[in-house]
Amino acid sequence: MNLLKYSKTCICIITFTLTLLSNATHAQITNEITHDEAFKALLAAKKKAEDSKVLVNIAIVDAGANLKAFIRMDESFLGSIDVAIKKAKTARYFNIDTGKLGELTQPGGIIYNIEHSNDGLITFPGGLPIKNKDGKIIGAIGVSGGTIEQDRAIATAGAKSIID
Repeated sequence: MNLLKYSKTCICIITFTLTLLSNATHAQITNEITHDEAFKALLAAKKKAEDSKVLVNIAIVDAGANLKAFIRMDESFLGSIDVAIKKAKTARYFNIDTGKLGELTQPGGIIYNIEHSNDGLITFPGGLPIKNKDGKIIGAIGVSGGTIEQDRAIATAGAKSIID
């Protein structure tokens, strides 16, 4: 009888502990990009694109790689919508410039074929982590529609706007 009572008590304690742990894993990340910061980065990138006369799609994701802000410039490529979002997510998943990640994914590279993971990654330039003034990553930006050099320059303008 005591064994049964002890077992029920242990199960209750384990269940309670697991509930607390699972709730802790869903807690909001404190180094999150705010919506004001996301729009600031988005608008800075859009201005750079307009100044460069390039039509692009721009995606901003938060620290959890969830879409926070997006714009499709008029007449930009429809196919670039998904690419911009995936560039932003890729940059956040690995906290790296997607162009630099691409160098590691070439045949013979240390992470060759990684772009097939996570429902598809983009491993060419145009995705960058976004850092706050303390240097902590708070999100990422992805740009698609121009050349890879243009996409990277536009993404850089957006990411840098947070610390300016």
